[in-house]
Amino acid sequence: MPKRMYGQVCPIARSLDVLGERWTLLIVRELLLGPKRFKELLARLPAMGTNRLAERLQLLEHSGVVARRALPAAADVRAYELTAYGERLRPLLAELAAWGSRLPMDDDVDPATLRAELIALYLTEHSAPEDSRGLHETYQFQVGDEVFHVVADDGTAYARSGPAPTPADLTVTCDLATFDGLTRGCPPAADTLTTTGDPALLTHAFQVLRHPGPPAP
Repeated sequence: MPKRMYGQVCPIARSLDVLGERWTLLIVRELLLGPKRFKELLARLPAMGTNRLAERLQLLEHSGVVARRALPAAADVRAYELTAYGERLRPLLAELAAWGSRLPMDDDVDPATLRAELIALYLTEHSAPEDSRGLHETYQFQVGDEVFHVVADDGTAYARSGPAPTPADLTVTCDLATFDGLTRGCPPAADTLTTTGDPALLTHAFQVLRHPGPPAP
């Protein structure tokens, strides 16, 4: 249970009783990309520490936001995933990301925390339906040490951590700067990108994974 509670009937206050502690929404962010084991969450949020991560997960589980389930490949290994109730936070976090993207970047922000799969999460959540209309394709990316995939399915798109569960239509290997540049419409420099599969699908992939115009002031 939370150590500090607002003690108010207001549903905003009750939501913050569960979600308002530091790091909690970042755990939810990671689970938007699919189920994660405890050590995977800790690897992505190392500054949390094991005790705080365990406490936050316990509260989220108690509140019905996350659940533990056995992984298909290893029945004795448990992973945390969002429940249907927890999935209702997806549009809220997408809007929070859009809101936060307009804030100036502080000098103490660590650029090493930039991850391609988080860029993909943000862009797929804000992808317009027409960007993937008529597509039934899976794109797998290896960006530095990161491996994730994006599914475009006739008007919807989503990003998930790890390799695609079925063979991808296109596999892309590049560095983070190249990936970020492609999402902004910049052609890759020579020898910075390799593909496996139909290279024509690269246009489809970065039609789905494209930044909108510059944010309004």
